[in-house]
Formats: sequence, C-alpha cells, structure tokens
Amino acid sequence: MAILDLITNEDLKKFKAELFEELKLFRNTDTVEQSYLRSSEVRKILRISPGTLQNLRIKELLPYEKIGSIFYYAKADIKQLLGEIGNS
Repeated sequence: MAILDLITNEDLKKFKAELFEELKLFRNTDTVEQSYLRSSEVRKILRISPGTLQNLRIKELLPYEKIGSIFYYAKADIKQLLGEIGNS
C-alpha cells in the first residue's frame, strides 16, 4: 500500500516564496556578482565554532540572509570582518 502525500495550495505558495528568495541570491543584479557562503564555509574561513557564528549574528556583527533554515553570508562581509579582526 502506497502512502499518499497531499500538497495543499498553501504548501505550494510557501515553496514558491522560498524558491523565489533563493533565486534572488543568485540573480546578478549588478555588474559585480555577489557571492554567498553557507555557515559551514564561514566557520572554516574564520576558524570559529557554530556558537561563535551564532553570537556574531545575534550581536549583528555579521550580516546574513536566512532562506528556509539555511543562513547565507556575503563574501564581502566576511572579508570586511576579517579586516576588522586583523586591524584590532
């Protein structure tokens, strides 16, 4: 017996909104393409723990975009943060 999954109109609308937000990240609106990193990539670059990355978000020291349950960070913001750390 197969299990039938029902998809409601509300499910489709939610999926459409999430997909649209993800596509906006990859759309090239300027002449310079903005590049984004996921949390795991940022932690490797900065050599920090998940908790430290969360603290940077909470203290608003590192801007981010959240799509669904995934956090995205602009490479330019990571470079700026590295510059600030290096100058302190």
